[in-house]
Amino acid sequence: MDNTLRRPQDLPSSADRIMRHSQLLSAQLQNLRQQMYPPEAMKSLKTFSSKDAAALLGVAESTLRQMSLDGAAVVPDRQDNGRRVYTLAQINEIRTYLANRRPADALDFLPRRRPGDKLQVLAIANFKGGSAKTTTTVHLAHYLALQGLRVLAIDLDPQASLSTMFGYQPEFDVDANQTLYAAIRYDDNERLPLSAVIRKTYFDGVDIVPGNLELMEYEHETPQAIAKGLSRGDGMFFRRLKTVLGEVEDDYDVVLIDAPPQLGYLTLGALYAATGLLITVHPAMLDVASMNQFLAMTSDLLGVIEDAGGVLEHDFIRYVLTRHNPHDVPQVNVVALLRSLFGEDVLAASVVDTTAIASAGLEKKSLYEMTRGSVGRDTLNRALESVDAVNAEIFRHIKIVWGRK
Repeated sequence: MDNTLRRPQDLPSSADRIMRHSQLLSAQLQNLRQQMYPPEAMKSLKTFSSKDAAALLGVAESTLRQMSLDGAAVVPDRQDNGRRVYTLAQINEIRTYLANRRPADALDFLPRRRPGDKLQVLAIANFKGGSAKTTTTVHLAHYLALQGLRVLAIDLDPQASLSTMFGYQPEFDVDANQTLYAAIRYDDNERLPLSAVIRKTYFDGVDIVPGNLELMEYEHETPQAIAKGLSRGDGMFFRRLKTVLGEVEDDYDVVLIDAPPQLGYLTLGALYAATGLLITVHPAMLDVASMNQFLAMTSDLLGVIEDAGGVLEHDFIRYVLTRHNPHDVPQVNVVALLRSLFGEDVLAASVVDTTAIASAGLEKKSLYEMTRGSVGRDTLNRALESVDAVNAEIFRHIKIVWGRK
C-alpha cells in the first residue's frame, strides 16, 4: 500500500470526491434496502391480530369474531397456528360496514371529514436539525391512517427523509418531474397536475408525494419568475402549493407537509397553505435558541406575505416537544419555560426520548410498524404510549376544527 502523501494538485477535485462518495453510499443503501425488503425491495405493512384489530375498531374481540363467522364483514386470514390476522385495508372495510350499520356511531367508527368540514393541512416545521420533524410527520401520518382517515403526506424537503421512511430511495425511485416541483413549477409545458405525482403507499390510507433534490429547482427559479412577472395571482410563489392542493381536496381528510429545514420559498408556500402549524422542538437550550431565530424570521417573512395580499389563517399553532427526557433536570426546566411562555400552545403530551424510536428508524419504520419482540415489550409500550398521546392530542385539535366534541 502506497502511504506517500499526495500533493493537493494531484488529488481529485472536491466535487469529484463528494460525487464518488455519494455514488458509493447510494449503491450501498440500495443493497441494504433490497436485503430488508426482498424480492421487490418494497415495504409492506404488518398484519394485525384480532385483538389489535378490535382495539382499533373500538369493538369487542368477540364481536369481531362473530361478524366474520356470520359473513357480515371481511373474513380474516389465518396464520399457521390458527390465529386470525387482519390487514389494515380489511380493518378499514369493517369500519365502513360498521359506520353504515350504526349511523348514530358512524363518526366513532369512521371519523373522516364530512361535507362542509375543511381539509386540514398541517405543516410540520423548524429549521433546527434533530428536532424530529420527519419522525413526527411519519408517526402522525400512520396514527391518523390507523384511525381510518385518508392522509396525504408531502415531502417538501430536498433531503427526502420522509420519502425514505416510506421505502423510497430518492435517487433510484423518484425520477425527474415526480416531486411536488412538477405541480408548482413555472414552466407551463412541463407542469403536471398534483394527482400525477401522488403515489399510493404500503400503508393503507396514506398516499405520498415523494421528494428529492429536484425540489431545489423551485428555490432557484422563483426569484427569476418574480423578476419576469410570472408569480402573480394564484400563481404567486406562496400561493402555488395551496392552489394545487385544491385539485385533490375531496380525496383526503388531512394533508401533512414535512417542510424543509430552512425558510425558503417552499417553506413559505407550506406555511401559507397550512390550516395548522406544528413546530417540533427538542427541549434543550441550544435548540430553543435556534427555534427563537426560526420564529423571528418566520414572523418577518409572513409579514411580507400579508403585505403582498396573502391572508394567513391557521386554526391552531402548537409546539411539539420531542426527544424529551423527563428525568433530565435541564430539559425539565426548558419545558417549564416554554409552558410558562406559550401556555396551551405547547402540547400537553410530549414524545419521550426512547431507544424504540431509534431502533424503528434503523429499519425505516414507525413505532406503529414494529412487531412485538423487535424491541423490548415494555420499551415499545412506553414509546407507543408517548407517541399515541401526542398524536391523539393533535387529532383532537383537528376534530375541534371540524366542530366535533
